[in-house]
Amino acid sequence: MSNPSFWDDQSAAQKVISEVNGLRSIVERMKQLEAAQADLEVALELAAEENDMDLFEEANRGAAEQAERLNDFELQLMLSDPYDKNNAILELHPGAGGTESQDWALILMRMYIRWAEDKGFKVETLDYLPGDEAGLKSCTLMIKGHNAYGYLKAEKGVHRLVRISPFDASGRRHTSFASVDVIPEIDDDIQIDIRPEELRIDVYRSSGAGGQHVNTTDSAVRITHLPTGIVVTCQSERSQIQNREVAMNLLRARLYERRRQEQEEHLASLRGEQKEIAWGSQIRSYVFHPYSLVKDHRTGQESGNVQAVVDGQLDPFINAYLRWQLAIQQGKASAAGVGDDLDV
Repeated sequence: MSNPSFWDDQSAAQKVISEVNGLRSIVERMKQLEAAQADLEVALELAAEENDMDLFEEANRGAAEQAERLNDFELQLMLSDPYDKNNAILELHPGAGGTESQDWALILMRMYIRWAEDKGFKVETLDYLPGDEAGLKSCTLMIKGHNAYGYLKAEKGVHRLVRISPFDASGRRHTSFASVDVIPEIDDDIQIDIRPEELRIDVYRSSGAGGQHVNTTDSAVRITHLPTGIVVTCQSERSQIQNREVAMNLLRARLYERRRQEQEEHLASLRGEQKEIAWGSQIRSYVFHPYSLVKDHRTGQESGNVQAVVDGQLDPFINAYLRWQLAIQQGKASAAGVGDDLDV
């Protein structure tokens, strides 16, 4: 960064700065943990010397807080996959059920925005299609921040809601579904072959909230990749050129994710593994009635405070998922003999 030519390439410079900030936060967090650990040891020694129960209780509270901080730091270090540090592209789609599921998709969108803002991440709405009466028909969010994808990959799948419907005059209980897809934003140095003749590009008038510029020009862009049928849209920028550039970046990310999944499925078939169909699986249930419970069906993580969860308190579920994945990876490594002692 001290090189005089560092800012000659603005895009490359921003990537380096983002990486430096991420590494710096890890180092600073480590120093804070070391300092807290030293203070805790001094407090325990003093409590033992004075035989002071009040000091012991205070030290015990400090130890519990330190354990929680260490747990969070360990999870941060676990995000070591190649794309964990990248920004996340999060897409929401309601399931069958009309207004009910469309409203549920909107609740999920707000949940992720609140979670991201609490993390200090930046959220951009790239595409938003409102529902007929309430909620939304589709939404694409770009969540920018260090390790955004590493955390949010835990949310990919189908989310189920059980509640008394606010749209049912009879007050009956309804079950609604919405799907969440999360992919990493990929770097420009990853080459994805996209031929112009394979694209259908449509422009249309922007919709939804966005100020006085919305609905005044045909600036929104929809790109269809004909060989795969992948469709991406963007209407967040003020010009058609900018929306097209963002949409192309989305398409590159979707195509790269598709290629990566195909490679993983091929390797799994060669190993004889049974792969979970993540997109069609129900990963979590949110029950407001007849009882209050959020349960993740993969990890068994539960919370009785449903309102707090939909208000963005997702960390316990994300952390449980990361530890669950780590246990699976360690299990595979153990089965393959990784780390076993070798007789020489």
